[in-house]
Amino acid sequence: MDTSATLWRYSGGNVALLRAQRELLGLQPPTLVAGYREWERHGRLVLKGEHALWVLAPRTAPNNSDSSEASGNDTVGVRGVEELGAVPRADRKIVGWRGQAVFDVSQTEGEPIYVPRAGVGMDVPAGFWKSLVCAAERRRFAVDVTGSQRSMSSGFTDFADRRVQVGAWLGPEDAAAVLAHELGHVHLHGPDDKVGALYGSGLQHRGLAEVEAESVAYTVLRAHGIDRGAQSSNYLAGWADKVIDVERTGWAGDGEQDHLLTRMDIARSTLGRVTATCRDILQITQPVGAGGKLASLQAPSAAAQVDSHPIHAWPRPASSHIRAK
Repeated sequence: MDTSATLWRYSGGNVALLRAQRELLGLQPPTLVAGYREWERHGRLVLKGEHALWVLAPRTAPNNSDSSEASGNDTVGVRGVEELGAVPRADRKIVGWRGQAVFDVSQTEGEPIYVPRAGVGMDVPAGFWKSLVCAAERRRFAVDVTGSQRSMSSGFTDFADRRVQVGAWLGPEDAAAVLAHELGHVHLHGPDDKVGALYGSGLQHRGLAEVEAESVAYTVLRAHGIDRGAQSSNYLAGWADKVIDVERTGWAGDGEQDHLLTRMDIARSTLGRVTATCRDILQITQPVGAGGKLASLQAPSAAAQVDSHPIHAWPRPASSHIRAK
């Protein structure tokens, strides 16, 4: 999720591919990724001897063509690799996938590029709450901050009334975290969630639903420089274990139960849905940084450069400070 918070413009599958390849080489996770020609257009060259990283890019064809007519020339370029499962132009359709070679900024040299780095801050960024409310309103949900919350829960999503409630007693950070969590429910767990229903995620199977919603909250806040590791890790582990307990209760076989779910299985199963939801929310809240996509990086202003860092300055590790809830 930390890597997804940095590369939020990319799909969960491609984030996992990029991180795994860097880890195998004993290197830091990637921060800004593009193809060879794209780096050239930005005045940078890939260093000699660097090995490409690989992501999956869609192959497209005209809507009125047979899928078999698609060729390599129909492949979406480097700017389209950020979304595994991306929606192509209205006049084209996705007909397959191919490997796309890309390179991290640390593998290049040339024109100086400042990569805004969303480190862990002490305060909630200005305007963050308002942007989360805007994200809810885009889904036609109203946000109420109220002291008469249901069962004194911190947050609640009412799909019938299309309303999200957040406890009025919460501080700014906790309130933002709760609203981001409820936005995860708004995006993923409504009555029209046919994909979730196929594998049991939804308000009827609260374990998976809570894992997904809290994963969304953690990643969205982390992208904005807010570290909720201490709070989210316990919450995620607790609900994941409840899912595992349900699985074990329903197991009726003999011998070892090595086929049963693990926490990692649950994390993998929710990766695609979580990262797609985070991308939708972060496109509205717009955290500092490029989201891993070179094309989205703008030339920083003089003021912005004060908080920017050279290309080899990696994101700071998550803060070990535990905030009281």
